[in-house]
Amino acid sequence: MAHWLFKSEPSTWSWQQQKQRGAAGEEWDGVRNYQARNNMRAMKQGDRGFFYHSQDGKEIVGIVEVCAEAHPDSTTDDPRWECVDIRAVADMPKPVTLEAIKQNPKLADMVLVNNSRLSVQPVADDEWAEICRMGGLDRVP
Repeated sequence: MAHWLFKSEPSTWSWQQQKQRGAAGEEWDGVRNYQARNNMRAMKQGDRGFFYHSQDGKEIVGIVEVCAEAHPDSTTDDPRWECVDIRAVADMPKPVTLEAIKQNPKLADMVLVNNSRLSVQPVADDEWAEICRMGGLDRVP
């Protein structure tokens, strides 16, 4: 299983809205960056990801699961753009801030630290485990 990070401005799409979609999940639509789109194309059903509030908060607030692999983005007729569907899995007991991530030497190579503008990005297994620890998760989901 691979790990990812999905960034959203809470004023556009919040963790609370994601949770309200339930088991059916929601399209992670509107992405118009080739690298982010390619990351979604690499995702498999069951992969897990962090849900990150950008702009307001700048923190990881939850964990999601890919529930549908890459398919055409319903918000455009342009065939270049695809998206995945994700569903909420768990709240992060203690949100993990970007500041805390940047201060942790174990996370110095994380994409979020070095390319903070990328909206959908990979997370290495050791980074995943460290952030789960920082967020107070007893077990790594």
